[in-house]
Amino acid sequence: MRRSALLALALLAGSSPGCGEDAPPERAPPVPEGKRVLVEVLNGSGRRGLARAATRVLRQAGFDVVYFGTVRETGAPTVALARRGDSAVAARVARALGASAVRVATDTLLRLDVTVILGDDYRPPPGLRP
Repeated sequence: MRRSALLALALLAGSSPGCGEDAPPERAPPVPEGKRVLVEVLNGSGRRGLARAATRVLRQAGFDVVYFGTVRETGAPTVALARRGDSAVAARVARALGASAVRVATDTLLRLDVTVILGDDYRPPPGLRP
């Protein structure tokens, strides 16, 4: 009796909507104004300490930077990537850094609202050492 119950549960779980390959990907809702915004900052400029400096700027502006690090040098300008599809939130983050480039690059697996990739054009505010 126990084995048949487990088999029935396994069959039900396998046939439920959202479990198959054809299920549409889940989209996280955009972050409303005034809510916690999760950000990662990646230094693509090749200049040491830039991600740490940008992290300080964003935290002072009220953003929750959960990770900072480096990526290969991009040579591109600084860009804020909207990871949950909300370009307005990414624009707020970009504005806090003095940048203007914003793109939607949805990736809900990252569990972030915005990824910032710092380019050669980013300059921290005067007096803030990287």
